Amino acid sequence: MATMKEEDVGAKTQAREGTAPELGTGRNAALDAYRGFVMLLMMAEVLRLSHVAAAYPSSVFWKVLAYNQTHVEWFGCSLHDTIQPGFSFLVGAALPYSLASRMAKGAQFAELFGHVLWRSLALVALGVFLRSMDHSMTYFTFEDTLSQIGLGYPLLFLIAFYFAQPERVKWPWAALAVILAGYWMLWALYPPATANFDWQTVGVSPAWNAQHNFTGFAAHWNKNFNFGNRFDQWFLNLFPRESRFEYNDGGYLTLSFIPTLGTMILGLIAGVWMRGSPQNKFPTRRFLLAGTTGIVAGLLLHYSHICPVVKRIWTPSWTIFSGGICFLFLAAFAWIMNVKGYRKWAFPLIVVGMNSIAAYCIAHFLEGFLSSSLQIHLGATFFQFAGRGLEPLFQGATMLFLYWLILLWMYQRKLFLKV
Repeated sequence: MATMKEEDVGAKTQAREGTAPELGTGRNAALDAYRGFVMLLMMAEVLRLSHVAAAYPSSVFWKVLAYNQTHVEWFGCSLHDTIQPGFSFLVGAALPYSLASRMAKGAQFAELFGHVLWRSLALVALGVFLRSMDHSMTYFTFEDTLSQIGLGYPLLFLIAFYFAQPERVKWPWAALAVILAGYWMLWALYPPATANFDWQTVGVSPAWNAQHNFTGFAAHWNKNFNFGNRFDQWFLNLFPRESRFEYNDGGYLTLSFIPTLGTMILGLIAGVWMRGSPQNKFPTRRFLLAGTTGIVAGLLLHYSHICPVVKRIWTPSWTIFSGGICFLFLAAFAWIMNVKGYRKWAFPLIVVGMNSIAAYCIAHFLEGFLSSSLQIHLGATFFQFAGRGLEPLFQGATMLFLYWLILLWMYQRKLFLKV
């Protein structure tokens, strides 16, 4: 018990100094760095690269950057689409470390599960609160990243509590298979839209339908006419609303928390592998195999029309595909930081990653305030010094730097927002 506590304190001290704790300790800085990278991608939305690309329509460079800062319409994946899977994956990967730390301090199941339930409720409530900011009343919707994690977190904890050991890791794999197969079956059994269905009644234009919606068996996963949307038409209308819910403009769904739980289980498996590895070692081959297998398997499911890869509705094949990407990202961070020993470069990311909830809230609460403040104190045309086309980039970069300075101030004072 005492050894576990000493390792946890040492890990946090190393993280504050900008170095990474060793594998097997109470905290792993590679996880914090990867989480910081994910949160930085989310906060970097203030760069508004799509506006820059629109100002320079002939530039392939800006088009590529803009594409990777936006979500794809349906099938496919951009860098921006890896944010939510990465965040969810890391929730699972960090759980073996936090669970071991709490149990080393004497926490029993009842206390741990009570904390899990409280954390789940807080995450769901915070997600609803953030989604309600632009509405006249509480906007009950549960597709927000925090809400999705909160809904699946209790079951993730139970799997981790009973099976988060290297010798029992086959059971999380089994749970993942049951969850994804069962969820796939529910969608496959729900009838697709008929040939004469009026797609505009569910917010899908004829042009969008012709370009993005699937035919054949894959039509079970078309936008706003699927099992998940039918569930939301019942479930979300149980709550008081400004108007009756019929569809989500982006196609997002409450039930996506189920395959998102699958992403968290993949992260849990990664965390078990990492924590169970010998000190200063990393199971690189295992991570590379899991990563490449996930990507290939997800694409095979898509192109065989068994299950399309769609992030917006978090299809089971998306869980597998994006989980493979997450394995590779985490392998890269751990190999650079823990195997090769290059750690100081990651300090800016660790500052963000160790305060991810604060970073999430800052990005939602402060964008408008900082944007207006910069215009008030620097002038409306200050960021046009390189031309109007690059104005959103320089203004956004300034705001992103201010976000980071706030998190650095919190980091230096050990102010970490947790639920």
